[in-house]
Amino acid sequence: MSTETASLSVTELQNTAKRLRRHIIYMIGTAGSGHPGGSLSAVEIITTLYFKIMHHKPGAPHWTERDRFVLSKGHAAPVLYATLAECGYFPKENLATLRKLGSDLQGHTDCNGTPGVEMSAGSLGQGLSFSIGITLAGRLNKQNYRVYTLLGDGECDEGQVWEAAMSAAHFKVDSLTAIVDKNGLQIDGWTKDIMNSEPFTDKWKSFGWHTIEVDGHDFNQLIDAFEQAKTIKGKPTIIIAHTIKGKGVSFMENKVDFHGKAPNPVQVEQALKELA
Repeated sequence: MSTETASLSVTELQNTAKRLRRHIIYMIGTAGSGHPGGSLSAVEIITTLYFKIMHHKPGAPHWTERDRFVLSKGHAAPVLYATLAECGYFPKENLATLRKLGSDLQGHTDCNGTPGVEMSAGSLGQGLSFSIGITLAGRLNKQNYRVYTLLGDGECDEGQVWEAAMSAAHFKVDSLTAIVDKNGLQIDGWTKDIMNSEPFTDKWKSFGWHTIEVDGHDFNQLIDAFEQAKTIKGKPTIIIAHTIKGKGVSFMENKVDFHGKAPNPVQVEQALKELA
């Protein structure tokens, strides 16, 4: 956070979230491809981090003391691009180049091309392991930055997530906070039907994590959860954020079709009207 964003009120955060949702719809609609559902569900989570919680400098993306954000569910790149543009990491006009040949804004994040991106994403399940490495590097270098990692609930079907969960607890990486965007849907349908992970919270507890459950669209709950995570010592924290896939656009909410399908021009117009 900068001095300009740290003092934002909940109302201002809500207004920021609405702008991010408009960016997401515009970007994916312009590209004609992308993943709107899981981008829209994560908006409040990422808004809270970038505009209230994290220490970062858009004018100095490689500032060594910055807090790190890792988007493990890399197909939700549009929500991160929208946030980085809104923060000032690159011009908002660049959002129109999503998924275009030669653009820095590809369908999955690329840390070599896009300012503010910490990890190149593609295959699911890798972000938590990557984040543990960043956290341990900070410990070795005696730096005080925090690391935040966003996972999808469908992504948690991946075995590597649970190997990483064991590792994080073993190494007591208490400056690491993971967040699960628990919207209940993945590409093939409801997560409970594809691979039922319940009791989900108890699983993380049994792996040695401090667990917090919140409404992932409630800024007050999110802020409190991130602040609580900063006080936990000797173990990592996971915030299980209950969200709605496609949140904010009536015809996308809880619709698996919009996991990875772009809205057509008529739908773009309707969505932008709803988000006005």
